[in-house]
Amino acid sequence: MGKEIERKFLIHQLNWDKLAKPKGKLLRQGYLLTDKTKTIRIRATESKGFLTIKGETIGATRLEYEYEIPVGEATELLDNFSASELSKTRYEIEFNGKLWEIDVFSGDNEGLIVAEIELESEEETFDLPDWIGKEVTEEERYYNSNLTVRPFKDWV
Repeated sequence: MGKEIERKFLIHQLNWDKLAKPKGKLLRQGYLLTDKTKTIRIRATESKGFLTIKGETIGATRLEYEYEIPVGEATELLDNFSASELSKTRYEIEFNGKLWEIDVFSGDNEGLIVAEIELESEEETFDLPDWIGKEVTEEERYYNSNLTVRPFKDWV
């Protein structure tokens, strides 16, 4: 079975702003199914599409299956079947041998930036860059699927 072990963090805005960043990738993603135990997601970039099926998150771990699909089909699925959707720009930054994916959200989630790191085990140790802030791994409101139905702009 496929498995994803991922931890999520907010960022320190001033340190992030000072960081030299690579070119980001615009991502459009929508959800065909979202509930507490599973999600089915479609993601489109400029050149690729992905179908992703994820199980319930326990700690920082969940089952995950991801398949590349033609970008045209991903766009059609998003346009015709997505129940909820979001957009973000993703930056990939390597730090001390680990890949960090930083998502800068747009639209109704404008102002939210979340950094993610995938690990081999929940016990794996890693260094934190100075632009990493509070950990939010177990805070469900930061799950992308939840951001599509209760966006950042509505948080009080």
